[in-house]
Amino acid sequence: MIEYRLTTFDNPFDPFDDFTQWLLFDNEKGYNTCGYLARLLANLPDDLSEVEEEQEKEKAIDTIIANDFLNIYKKVERKSDEHVYAFD
Repeated sequence: MIEYRLTTFDNPFDPFDDFTQWLLFDNEKGYNTCGYLARLLANLPDDLSEVEEEQEKEKAIDTIIANDFLNIYKKVERKSDEHVYAFD
């Protein structure tokens, strides 16, 4: 499964591996990226699978980037080692 995160071009920290430092930098700059993304995801149903949640998160990230007139955001991704199984 591929996971996505939203970050800013100027943040030197990895939101996957160094989240605490990433968050401190983000908040210090006044971006509040987590809050911004959370507002777009606030009304998601509780019964989504992990894969569906990741898909919705990616859509929200893409929406933020598409409307980013200051050009400060970028999407980063990484492939998760977790195996996600879907059964019909």
